[in-house]
Amino acid sequence: MKFFLDTVDIDAITALLETGLIEGVTTNPTLIAQSRRPQHEVVRDICALVSGPVSAEVIATECEEMLKEAHDLAHIASNVVIKLPMTFEGLKACHRLHQEGIPVNATLCFSPLQALLAGRAGAMYVSPFMGRIDDCGQDGQAFLESIRDVYDNDPTIETQILAASVRNPKHVLEAAYAGADIVTLSPTVFRALCTHPLTDKGLEQFLKDWHSAQ
Repeated sequence: MKFFLDTVDIDAITALLETGLIEGVTTNPTLIAQSRRPQHEVVRDICALVSGPVSAEVIATECEEMLKEAHDLAHIASNVVIKLPMTFEGLKACHRLHQEGIPVNATLCFSPLQALLAGRAGAMYVSPFMGRIDDCGQDGQAFLESIRDVYDNDPTIETQILAASVRNPKHVLEAAYAGADIVTLSPTVFRALCTHPLTDKGLEQFLKDWHSAQ
């Protein structure tokens, strides 16, 4: 399973790229708004750092307007992926962009049927929001597993499952168990993946023993 960062924080991206584990970045309108910078500038700066896919989301809700925004965003850099909402208009735009060779990330996916439609429409990625599914009292891991089953039963679908709305390390592990191709997570959650109290305790003891023997 690959790791993407869900952030527009350039400093955080730069720091975590040093692990060699970050293979892409996802953004959304909320993150862009929080940056207080124009979307094109943010996406351009991220694409200059990251060679992998960088998802940039349209704001329009009608197909033709989505396409206009998508073409504008796609011109920023060759690794831009267009995020479209999992709506009827979004599916139409996804189909059109797929025909043009422009990669799409179908976002705000909350059912296996939506994921199936995104796959058949030619989306390169589908973003099921596992955390929000958990918030509704349902099982986020089972949700991802159902999408994995649907895709595995149709070998013509090449869409990758990009687990989103990941709030903690447990979600990351569940995404891996469920067969997600990618997980996108905040820098905070990514850093939490490599921490464990027993690791800290063991390291502290090793260093104490080493210094006492010198």
